[in-house]
Amino acid sequence: MANPRNLILTICTGNICRSPMAEKLLQHALAVQAPPLRELEVISAGVAAGYGDPASANSVAALKKIELDLSRHKSQPVTQDLINRAFLILGMTQSHLDILRHYHTDLPERLHLFREFMGDEHDREIPDPYGQNYAAYAACMDSMAEAIPSLIEYLKNEYP
Repeated sequence: MANPRNLILTICTGNICRSPMAEKLLQHALAVQAPPLRELEVISAGVAAGYGDPASANSVAALKKIELDLSRHKSQPVTQDLINRAFLILGMTQSHLDILRHYHTDLPERLHLFREFMGDEHDREIPDPYGQNYAAYAACMDSMAEAIPSLIEYLKNEYP
């Protein structure tokens, strides 16, 4: 295999709100790109996640509004195996990236925030909507969707 690191890993805390939404949005965006971008795998995980929890109901509802299905999502923690396969890791907040740097080794050189490539005039972090109403989840999803074009441009320049 020419490039064993063919994974984009989206990470948040519990892997039930932000990172699963980011995973689905990025998968959807990459599916319409030319190879090799459309061949990238996108997976989500959490820095404090357990195994097998479903996505939050409001995350599922927010994505359902744009016809993306999150109903079969099962949470998983960040593992060294996922890190080893990652070409790019995208955190929702700086604390997620800091936790990775503290607890894991062999991190890919591309460790960024999901909204990092949008420019300094935009907030770089995506706040946690956990426990809030549907509007907070919809706003969270919108902030991710807004970042997708800048992520695609970054990948066009960086991915082999």
